[in-house]
Amino acid sequence: MPAAEQAFDGLPASLPTGLAKGRALREILEALAASLGPGAALPSERLLAQHYGLARMTVRGELDRLVTEGLVYRLQGRGSFVAERRVAQAMALSSFSEDMRARGMSPGSIVRSHELIEAGPFLAGSLELAPGAPVAEIERVRTADGTPVALERAYLPADRFPGIEHADLEHGSLFDLLGARYELVLADADQRVVAVAIEPGEASLLQVAEGAPGLRFHTLARGQDGTPAYFASSLYRGDRYEIELTQTRPGPPPGEATR
Repeated sequence: MPAAEQAFDGLPASLPTGLAKGRALREILEALAASLGPGAALPSERLLAQHYGLARMTVRGELDRLVTEGLVYRLQGRGSFVAERRVAQAMALSSFSEDMRARGMSPGSIVRSHELIEAGPFLAGSLELAPGAPVAEIERVRTADGTPVALERAYLPADRFPGIEHADLEHGSLFDLLGARYELVLADADQRVVAVAIEPGEASLLQVAEGAPGLRFHTLARGQDGTPAYFASSLYRGDRYEIELTQTRPGPPPGEATR
């Protein structure tokens, strides 16, 4: 019996009441995916439709939604499967290596290039340098347990960090290097995140399909004196990474009622 049919035995007998059919099915599939390990097969569209008396289009639509959200992936001709859990980025300023180790994963890097370039108008303005000043450009594929997760390009002022273009970042953290060799303590960073479709060259490096969803982070980090330390553009796989936020709502000004 195919794996997708075996998973059918663990389904609830009926949809939960009080919800639209699609939403009810989605809750069942979300719970099922959470209870199974990555790579586990989900029931087929045909079996789900028969079991719950739903139209195949309804079932397909909810599976499509779970694929878009990164909970499920499909293999042509084989069915739907539980995706790897995403790594969540917290609010604290931390390195990729620190993030991965905190989640019990082994961080790694594949250095694709490291060289000196001249700062163009954007980098010069961001890093508070004169146009044309030397900047170390370091491009790495970042991995978690050996799987590519992000493509990172970091730019650092060469005069502030002499020799950094020759540093071994295949086996170490940039944060650790800045602290140990240059006695720099990072204080804060401004970060902007944009949802993108991953382009062909980047897709092959990240081992995803062309056009797959990605998150591009633009980060400007500063030391304790407020001087820019580096600018980085990092492209993360959308199926393996998410952003975790904690938001607070300020109270109304004194004497003003909330409407």
